[in-house]
Amino acid sequence: MVRFFLLGIFFLTPGMFCHTLYAFGNGTEIQTPGISVGTAPEILENVGIEEHLGETLDLSLMFRDETGSVLPLRNFFHEDKPVVLALVYYSCPSMCNLLLNGMTDTLKNLEWNAGNQFHVVVVSIDPTETPQLAKLKRESYLANYARFQAEKGWHFLTGDQDNITRLTKAVGFKYRYDEKKSEYVHAAATYVITPAGKISYYHYGLKSDPKVLRLSLVEASENRIGTVMDRIILFCLRYDPTKKGYAFYAMNIMRIAGGLFALGLAFFLGMFWYQQRRPSTLKG
Repeated sequence: MVRFFLLGIFFLTPGMFCHTLYAFGNGTEIQTPGISVGTAPEILENVGIEEHLGETLDLSLMFRDETGSVLPLRNFFHEDKPVVLALVYYSCPSMCNLLLNGMTDTLKNLEWNAGNQFHVVVVSIDPTETPQLAKLKRESYLANYARFQAEKGWHFLTGDQDNITRLTKAVGFKYRYDEKKSEYVHAAATYVITPAGKISYYHYGLKSDPKVLRLSLVEASENRIGTVMDRIILFCLRYDPTKKGYAFYAMNIMRIAGGLFALGLAFFLGMFWYQQRRPSTLKG
């Protein structure tokens, strides 16, 4: 009976283990996109985010960095580092600042540093904004972040309307300009992009859970960063677009359960075989 009880524990452990890790690693499973408060309902038509998971961004799109240099987007991507992308505009009176503040707070809660394990790219959706304004914004957030590694890995970009439109369409970022208020109406989210430019994860809302951001960066890096524990957690999870977050992936949990069950069965059968042969060996 004891043996069967132990075998049962072997079989059930993977599910309980993954559940515990998931609860620890994902405090908020469903996040809701933010929309500017106080805007007329009609202006919200065609505003939001349409997920394009797996789509590859055109890294030949041209943008100006904070120094005024015109560079292709690929210059801000590196072969071993995922990118956290934010689409905002620097003169935004409210939401964009809240989004960037929330993103910075989340990044400060990561043990990793922007510029080392990952890069951050912020792109203005306003074609009239200048590199000078981008530079001021960058200096402000680098000072808040207060990690010297970010100097080489956190960029604030501006661009013309054509390149902005092509980038926002690829991401699925739908926004409108409210002429009455002279401001853009848009949702709040940040995006994790693989080193090759593929969209890997959507983080909705003004602030992401640091543990979820960490997992999404590990996934986007194809395990080039992170620990063995991160990979075990990710093996149990998959991004679920309907829940806007990670959810259990039953197939992999069953694979772990099956593997452990087979190992446990082999162990107990081996012990049984050993105990059965032991008396005859002693008699001889």
